[in-house]
Amino acid sequence: MASQSANSEGAELGRFLRARRTRTSPEHVGLTVGAGVRRTPGLRREELATVAGISIDYYVRLERGKETRPSPAVLDSLARALHMDDQEHQHLRELAARAARYAPEPPPAPSRTVRPHLKLLLESLRPNPAYVISRSMDTLAWNPGGLALYAGLEDWPAKHRNLARYLFLHPASRDLFSDWDRQITACVARLRAVAGTAPDAPDLTNLVGELLLKSPDFARLWERYEVTGRKPTRKTFHHPRAGTLTLTSQSMHLEGTPGQRIGVYTAEPGTPDHDAVLLLDMTAPAAAPRQEVPRTSS
Repeated sequence: MASQSANSEGAELGRFLRARRTRTSPEHVGLTVGAGVRRTPGLRREELATVAGISIDYYVRLERGKETRPSPAVLDSLARALHMDDQEHQHLRELAARAARYAPEPPPAPSRTVRPHLKLLLESLRPNPAYVISRSMDTLAWNPGGLALYAGLEDWPAKHRNLARYLFLHPASRDLFSDWDRQITACVARLRAVAGTAPDAPDLTNLVGELLLKSPDFARLWERYEVTGRKPTRKTFHHPRAGTLTLTSQSMHLEGTPGQRIGVYTAEPGTPDHDAVLLLDMTAPAAAPRQEVPRTSS
């Protein structure tokens, strides 16, 4: 079991390096490309190894998942050679740490049970749309606006409500976001960052497997292996009931429930956006507050 775990984690490290290598041009790292057709997109393995100052054989073993204990210096050299940003560099470190850990058993899946006081917190945040979400983007609890904001999501059964699934598979999502392409790119990058450090977790592999089968857009973005974390941002929604509203989002990890976060959207009181939030809260379907999320073992 330990050997299988190490191989899995090493393979994920290799996949990330290969994805970054094939998307980095020789010119970007200061190499001069000679005449002729290059069959390899981006950098060749030997070119990256040379730029990073490591042996070609060692790099090939890294990319194939056979070397699982690269030193911090090697990781830093690869990150510099591939011009990784801070989040990508940190993701590389996390993948390497997991590859070296040889965990005999995968960690348990995070709990889906939402504590009662968190449901009270969601109610206290009204009219601001708010929800509790899992690491795989399942919506576990919500206030009326938190569910109604994603137009059409309330039509799905509670156990099927997932923001990544909504973005890629619900027909209303393309109308809700004028920048739908940017939304789905950020969504996949966040899922990649989480799944990369838990590649065998059923809650993540089941969702990713479903979306790979059902959405060519998801499959295309997943193959790119871009990673990014979450940060406060402003989103514009073109809502069929509330009209166009631009809200500031904030996501926070919840203490005592690993893998769960609370997401809140706010607007400045007295603005048209806040008026739209009030309208959304007041006109949310009566069934929206009922949260019938099945409990699973954690």
